[in-house]
Amino acid sequence: MKKGRVTIKDIARELNIAPSTVSRALNDHPAIKKETKDAVKALAEELDYQPNLLALNLLQKKSNTIGVIVPEITGHFFSAIITGIQDVIVNSEFNIMICLSNESYEEEMTIVKKLSKIQIDGVLVSPSSETKNFDHFRRLQKSGIPVVVFDRDCPGLEADKVLVDDYHGAFQAVEYLIGTGCKNIAHLGGPLNLSTTEHRLQGYLDALEKNNIPVNGKHIVHVPGFSHKDGIKPTKKLLELKERPDAIFAYNDNIAISAMHIAKKMGLKIPEEVSVLGFDDEPHSSFITPSLSTVWQPVYSMGMLSARILLSHLNNKNTTLEFRKEVFKPELVIRASSKAN
Repeated sequence: MKKGRVTIKDIARELNIAPSTVSRALNDHPAIKKETKDAVKALAEELDYQPNLLALNLLQKKSNTIGVIVPEITGHFFSAIITGIQDVIVNSEFNIMICLSNESYEEEMTIVKKLSKIQIDGVLVSPSSETKNFDHFRRLQKSGIPVVVFDRDCPGLEADKVLVDDYHGAFQAVEYLIGTGCKNIAHLGGPLNLSTTEHRLQGYLDALEKNNIPVNGKHIVHVPGFSHKDGIKPTKKLLELKERPDAIFAYNDNIAISAMHIAKKMGLKIPEEVSVLGFDDEPHSSFITPSLSTVWQPVYSMGMLSARILLSHLNNKNTTLEFRKEVFKPELVIRASSKAN
Protein backbone atom coordinates (compact mmCIF):
# COMPACT_ATOMS: atom_id res chain seq x y z
CA MET A 1 0.00 0.00 0.00
CA LYS A 2 1.33 3.47 -0.89
CA LYS A 3 2.16 6.00 1.81
CA GLY A 4 -0.12 9.00 2.27
CA ARG A 5 -3.88 9.43 2.33
CA VAL A 6 -5.80 6.24 1.59
CA THR A 7 -8.38 6.55 -1.20
CA ILE A 8 -11.31 4.46 -2.42
CA LYS A 9 -9.12 3.36 -5.35
CA ASP A 10 -6.53 1.96 -2.92
CA ILE A 11 -9.18 -0.14 -1.15
CA ALA A 12 -10.58 -1.29 -4.49
CA ARG A 13 -7.11 -2.34 -5.67
CA GLU A 14 -6.45 -4.34 -2.49
CA LEU A 15 -9.79 -6.18 -2.74
CA ASN A 16 -9.70 -6.45 -6.55
CA ILE A 17 -13.10 -4.80 -6.96
CA ALA A 18 -14.32 -1.66 -8.69
CA PRO A 19 -13.99 1.74 -6.90
CA SER A 20 -17.72 2.25 -7.42
CA THR A 21 -18.37 -0.98 -5.48
CA VAL A 22 -16.21 0.29 -2.60
CA SER A 23 -18.13 3.57 -2.57
CA ARG A 24 -21.48 1.81 -2.50
CA ALA A 25 -20.34 -0.62 0.18
CA LEU A 26 -19.19 2.23 2.43
CA ASN A 27 -22.60 3.85 1.98
CA ASP A 28 -24.52 0.60 2.70
CA HIS A 29 -26.05 0.41 -0.78
CA PRO A 30 -28.64 -2.40 -0.83
CA ALA A 31 -27.29 -3.80 -4.11
CA ILE A 32 -23.96 -4.74 -2.48
CA LYS A 33 -23.64 -8.13 -0.76
CA LYS A 34 -23.13 -8.21 3.00
CA GLU A 35 -19.78 -10.04 2.77
CA THR A 36 -18.48 -7.40 0.33
CA LYS A 37 -19.63 -4.59 2.63
CA ASP A 38 -17.96 -6.28 5.61
CA ALA A 39 -14.68 -6.77 3.73
CA VAL A 40 -14.63 -3.16 2.48
CA LYS A 41 -15.44 -1.68 5.89
CA ALA A 42 -12.90 -3.87 7.67
CA LEU A 43 -10.10 -2.85 5.28
CA ALA A 44 -11.16 0.80 5.42
CA GLU A 45 -10.89 0.73 9.21
CA GLU A 46 -7.56 -1.10 9.10
CA LEU A 47 -6.11 1.46 6.68
CA ASP A 48 -7.69 4.42 8.54
CA TYR A 49 -9.58 5.51 5.43
CA GLN A 50 -11.15 8.97 5.76
CA PRO A 51 -13.71 10.09 3.18
CA ASN A 52 -12.85 13.18 1.14
CA LEU A 53 -15.55 15.51 2.46
CA LEU A 54 -14.40 18.34 0.20
CA ALA A 55 -15.02 16.28 -2.92
CA LEU A 56 -18.34 15.03 -1.52
CA ASN A 57 -19.46 18.55 -0.68
CA LEU A 58 -18.56 19.80 -4.15
CA LEU A 59 -20.70 17.06 -5.67
CA GLN A 60 -23.56 18.15 -3.41
CA LYS A 61 -22.90 21.82 -4.26
CA LYS A 62 -22.30 22.77 -0.62
CA SER A 63 -19.25 23.12 1.60
CA ASN A 64 -20.69 22.68 5.09
CA THR A 65 -18.61 25.75 5.89
CA ILE A 66 -19.50 29.19 7.18
CA GLY A 67 -17.26 32.14 6.36
CA VAL A 68 -16.52 34.68 9.10
CA ILE A 69 -15.08 37.95 7.78
CA VAL A 70 -13.57 40.28 10.39
CA PRO A 71 -11.32 43.36 10.11
CA GLU A 72 -8.72 41.96 12.52
CA ILE A 73 -8.25 39.26 15.14
CA THR A 74 -5.37 40.42 17.34
CA GLY A 75 -7.52 42.23 19.91
CA HIS A 76 -9.99 40.87 22.45
CA PHE A 77 -13.08 42.29 20.73
CA PHE A 78 -13.22 40.22 17.54
CA SER A 79 -11.57 37.16 19.09
CA ALA A 80 -14.36 37.10 21.71
CA ILE A 81 -17.00 37.40 18.97
CA ILE A 82 -15.40 34.53 17.05
CA THR A 83 -15.37 32.42 20.23
CA GLY A 84 -19.12 33.04 20.58
CA ILE A 85 -19.64 32.03 16.95
CA GLN A 86 -17.55 28.88 17.33
CA ASP A 87 -19.34 27.80 20.51
CA VAL A 88 -22.61 27.74 18.55
CA ILE A 89 -21.31 26.32 15.25
CA VAL A 90 -19.38 23.48 16.93
CA ASN A 91 -22.68 21.77 17.75
CA SER A 92 -23.84 21.88 14.11
CA GLU A 93 -22.75 20.11 10.92
CA PHE A 94 -20.84 23.21 9.82
CA ASN A 95 -17.24 24.33 10.14
CA ILE A 96 -16.07 27.94 10.21
CA MET A 97 -13.48 29.63 8.03
CA ILE A 98 -12.06 32.85 9.50
CA CYS A 99 -11.03 35.51 6.98
CA LEU A 100 -9.28 38.80 7.78
CA SER A 101 -9.97 41.90 5.70
CA ASN A 102 -7.27 43.91 7.51
CA GLU A 103 -9.62 46.92 7.38
CA SER A 104 -9.31 46.87 3.58
CA TYR A 105 -12.27 47.12 1.18
CA GLU A 106 -10.23 45.52 -1.62
CA GLU A 107 -9.21 42.56 0.54
CA GLU A 108 -12.79 42.18 1.72
CA MET A 109 -14.07 41.97 -1.88
CA THR A 110 -11.37 39.40 -2.73
CA ILE A 111 -12.40 37.29 0.28
CA VAL A 112 -16.05 37.38 -0.77
CA LYS A 113 -15.15 36.24 -4.32
CA LYS A 114 -13.08 33.34 -2.98
CA LEU A 115 -15.78 32.26 -0.54
CA SER A 116 -18.34 32.29 -3.35
CA LYS A 117 -16.11 30.10 -5.52
CA ILE A 118 -15.78 27.40 -2.84
CA GLN A 119 -19.57 27.29 -2.42
CA ILE A 120 -19.61 28.68 1.10
CA ASP A 121 -22.95 28.02 2.81
CA GLY A 122 -23.28 31.31 4.69
CA VAL A 123 -21.32 34.40 5.73
CA LEU A 124 -21.00 36.33 8.98
CA VAL A 125 -19.35 39.70 8.43
CA SER A 126 -18.18 42.82 10.19
CA PRO A 127 -17.23 45.18 7.33
CA SER A 128 -13.89 46.94 7.06
CA SER A 129 -13.48 50.59 7.96
CA GLU A 130 -12.94 51.37 4.24
CA THR A 131 -16.16 49.71 3.07
CA LYS A 132 -18.80 52.12 1.77
CA ASN A 133 -20.32 49.98 -0.99
CA PHE A 134 -21.99 46.67 -0.08
CA ASP A 135 -22.70 45.25 -3.53
CA HIS A 136 -20.30 42.33 -2.92
CA PHE A 137 -22.54 41.20 -0.05
CA ARG A 138 -25.63 41.64 -2.23
CA ARG A 139 -24.05 39.34 -4.84
CA LEU A 140 -23.67 36.65 -2.18
CA GLN A 141 -27.34 37.02 -1.30
CA LYS A 142 -28.38 36.80 -4.97
CA SER A 143 -26.45 33.52 -5.15
CA GLY A 144 -28.55 32.17 -2.29
CA ILE A 145 -25.86 32.63 0.35
CA PRO A 146 -27.29 34.16 3.55
CA VAL A 147 -25.35 37.06 5.09
CA VAL A 148 -25.48 38.18 8.72
CA VAL A 149 -23.85 41.53 9.59
CA PHE A 150 -22.53 42.04 13.11
CA ASP A 151 -21.04 44.91 15.15
CA ARG A 152 -20.62 47.39 12.27
CA ASP A 153 -23.76 48.20 10.31
CA CYS A 154 -24.05 48.22 6.52
CA PRO A 155 -26.58 51.03 5.95
CA GLY A 156 -28.96 50.25 3.10
CA LEU A 157 -28.09 46.55 2.97
CA GLU A 158 -31.11 44.35 3.63
CA ALA A 159 -29.73 41.55 5.79
CA ASP A 160 -29.85 40.13 9.29
CA LYS A 161 -27.95 42.40 11.67
CA VAL A 162 -26.65 41.97 15.22
CA LEU A 163 -25.44 45.29 16.60
CA VAL A 164 -24.79 47.21 19.80
CA ASP A 165 -26.53 50.49 20.63
CA ASP A 166 -23.41 52.62 20.28
CA TYR A 167 -25.43 55.81 20.53
CA HIS A 168 -26.85 54.81 23.91
CA GLY A 169 -23.41 53.82 25.22
CA ALA A 170 -21.82 57.09 24.15
CA PHE A 171 -24.70 59.18 25.50
CA GLN A 172 -24.45 57.41 28.88
CA ALA A 173 -20.69 57.91 29.01
CA VAL A 174 -20.74 61.63 28.24
CA GLU A 175 -23.69 62.32 30.51
CA TYR A 176 -21.81 60.60 33.34
CA LEU A 177 -18.76 62.81 32.74
CA ILE A 178 -21.00 65.88 32.81
CA GLY A 179 -22.49 64.66 36.08
CA THR A 180 -19.01 64.61 37.63
CA GLY A 181 -18.55 68.30 36.83
CA CYS A 182 -16.72 68.06 33.49
CA LYS A 183 -17.68 70.87 31.09
CA ASN A 184 -15.02 70.72 28.37
CA ILE A 185 -15.39 67.16 27.16
CA ALA A 186 -13.43 66.12 24.09
CA HIS A 187 -14.13 63.18 21.81
CA LEU A 188 -11.52 61.02 20.14
CA GLY A 189 -13.74 59.59 17.41
CA GLY A 190 -13.15 56.55 15.24
CA PRO A 191 -12.48 56.37 11.47
CA LEU A 192 -15.12 58.38 9.62
CA ASN A 193 -16.64 55.65 7.41
CA LEU A 194 -17.97 53.50 10.24
CA SER A 195 -21.52 53.37 11.56
CA THR A 196 -20.09 52.87 15.07
CA THR A 197 -18.11 56.11 14.72
CA GLU A 198 -21.19 58.01 13.59
CA HIS A 199 -23.42 56.66 16.36
CA ARG A 200 -20.91 57.29 19.16
CA LEU A 201 -20.26 60.81 17.89
CA GLN A 202 -23.99 61.52 17.80
CA GLY A 203 -24.41 60.22 21.35
CA TYR A 204 -21.61 62.54 22.47
CA LEU A 205 -23.16 65.54 20.71
CA ASP A 206 -26.67 64.90 22.01
CA ALA A 207 -25.47 64.50 25.59
CA LEU A 208 -23.77 67.91 25.38
CA GLU A 209 -26.87 69.48 23.84
CA LYS A 210 -29.19 68.00 26.46
CA ASN A 211 -27.05 69.54 29.19
CA ASN A 212 -26.74 72.94 27.44
CA ILE A 213 -23.00 72.58 26.86
CA PRO A 214 -21.86 74.21 23.59
CA VAL A 215 -19.96 72.02 21.15
CA ASN A 216 -16.34 73.01 20.60
CA GLY A 217 -15.30 71.76 17.17
CA LYS A 218 -11.66 71.69 18.24
CA HIS A 219 -12.58 69.11 20.87
CA ILE A 220 -13.60 66.53 18.25
CA VAL A 221 -10.66 64.72 16.66
CA HIS A 222 -10.94 61.49 14.66
CA VAL A 223 -8.26 58.82 14.92
CA PRO A 224 -6.97 57.00 11.80
CA GLY A 225 -7.20 53.50 13.31
CA PHE A 226 -7.93 51.45 16.42
CA SER A 227 -4.55 50.72 18.03
CA HIS A 228 -2.74 52.47 20.86
CA LYS A 229 -0.42 54.29 18.44
CA ASP A 230 -3.39 55.78 16.58
CA GLY A 231 -4.40 57.74 19.66
CA ILE A 232 -1.06 59.43 20.40
CA LYS A 233 -1.03 62.39 17.97
CA PRO A 234 -4.76 63.15 18.28
CA THR A 235 -4.46 63.23 22.10
CA LYS A 236 -1.47 65.57 21.94
CA LYS A 237 -3.47 67.83 19.64
CA LEU A 238 -6.29 67.99 22.18
CA LEU A 239 -4.21 68.43 25.31
CA GLU A 240 -2.05 71.17 23.78
CA LEU A 241 -5.11 73.34 23.05
CA LYS A 242 -5.44 76.65 24.86
CA GLU A 243 -8.95 75.56 25.93
CA ARG A 244 -7.70 72.16 27.11
CA PRO A 245 -10.44 69.57 27.75
CA ASP A 246 -11.13 68.37 31.27
CA ALA A 247 -12.36 64.99 30.01
CA ILE A 248 -11.85 62.73 26.99
CA PHE A 249 -14.40 60.23 25.71
CA ALA A 250 -12.55 57.87 23.37
CA TYR A 251 -13.85 55.66 20.55
CA ASN A 252 -12.37 52.53 22.15
CA ASP A 253 -10.24 51.42 25.08
CA ASN A 254 -6.98 51.33 23.11
CA ILE A 255 -7.38 54.99 22.16
CA ALA A 256 -8.41 55.85 25.73
CA ILE A 257 -5.29 54.18 27.13
CA SER A 258 -3.15 56.18 24.68
CA ALA A 259 -4.88 59.33 25.93
CA MET A 260 -4.03 58.40 29.52
CA HIS A 261 -0.42 57.73 28.56
CA ILE A 262 -0.01 61.12 26.89
CA ALA A 263 -1.81 62.95 29.71
CA LYS A 264 0.58 61.40 32.24
CA LYS A 265 3.62 62.35 30.12
CA MET A 266 2.35 65.92 30.09
CA GLY A 267 2.15 65.89 33.88
CA LEU A 268 -1.64 65.88 34.10
CA LYS A 269 -3.36 64.05 36.93
CA ILE A 270 -6.08 61.52 36.05
CA PRO A 271 -8.91 62.08 36.85
CA GLU A 272 -8.32 65.29 38.84
CA GLU A 273 -7.21 67.34 35.82
CA VAL A 274 -8.53 65.20 32.97
CA SER A 275 -10.97 62.30 33.11
CA VAL A 276 -10.73 59.54 30.49
CA LEU A 277 -13.49 57.16 29.44
CA GLY A 278 -13.26 54.45 26.77
CA PHE A 279 -15.52 52.00 24.96
CA ASP A 280 -15.36 48.14 24.74
CA ASP A 281 -14.19 47.10 28.25
CA GLU A 282 -11.12 45.21 27.07
CA PRO A 283 -9.75 42.78 29.71
CA HIS A 284 -6.60 44.84 30.30
CA SER A 285 -8.59 48.02 30.97
CA SER A 286 -9.16 47.11 34.61
CA PHE A 287 -5.45 46.39 35.24
CA ILE A 288 -3.85 49.65 34.11
CA THR A 289 -3.26 52.53 36.54
CA PRO A 290 -5.61 54.21 37.03
CA SER A 291 -8.10 51.57 35.91
CA LEU A 292 -10.11 52.70 32.89
CA SER A 293 -13.75 53.73 33.02
CA THR A 294 -15.42 52.40 29.89
CA VAL A 295 -18.53 51.09 28.16
CA TRP A 296 -18.99 47.32 28.21
CA GLN A 297 -20.28 45.51 25.12
CA PRO A 298 -21.68 41.93 25.14
CA VAL A 299 -19.31 40.79 22.40
CA TYR A 300 -19.48 37.05 23.13
CA SER A 301 -23.29 37.15 23.05
CA MET A 302 -23.13 39.11 19.78
CA GLY A 303 -21.13 36.28 18.23
CA MET A 304 -23.46 33.58 19.54
CA LEU A 305 -26.63 35.31 18.34
CA SER A 306 -25.14 36.04 14.90
CA ALA A 307 -24.30 32.36 14.48
CA ARG A 308 -27.74 31.22 15.64
CA ILE A 309 -29.48 33.54 13.17
CA LEU A 310 -27.32 32.26 10.30
CA LEU A 311 -27.99 28.63 11.28
CA SER A 312 -31.73 29.33 11.29
CA HIS A 313 -31.45 30.28 7.61
CA LEU A 314 -29.24 27.30 6.73
CA ASN A 315 -31.57 24.85 8.50
CA ASN A 316 -34.68 26.32 6.87
CA LYS A 317 -33.57 26.77 3.27
CA ASN A 318 -37.03 26.07 1.91
CA THR A 319 -38.59 28.72 4.13
CA THR A 320 -38.24 32.47 3.61
CA LEU A 321 -37.38 34.01 6.98
CA GLU A 322 -37.72 37.72 7.66
CA PHE A 323 -34.51 39.62 8.30
CA ARG A 324 -33.83 40.26 11.96
CA LYS A 325 -32.20 43.31 13.51
CA GLU A 326 -31.06 42.65 17.07
CA VAL A 327 -29.49 45.47 19.09
CA PHE A 328 -27.74 44.86 22.42
CA LYS A 329 -27.60 47.52 25.12
CA PRO A 330 -24.10 48.35 26.39
CA GLU A 331 -23.39 49.15 30.05
CA LEU A 332 -21.31 51.87 31.69
CA VAL A 333 -18.40 50.58 33.81
CA ILE A 334 -16.98 53.23 36.16
CA ARG A 335 -13.42 52.85 37.45
CA ALA A 336 -10.65 55.17 38.59
CA SER A 337 -9.94 57.15 35.38
CA SER A 338 -13.07 59.28 35.89
CA LYS A 339 -14.31 61.22 38.88
CA ALA A 340 -17.01 59.83 41.13
CA ASN A 341 -20.47 61.17 40.42
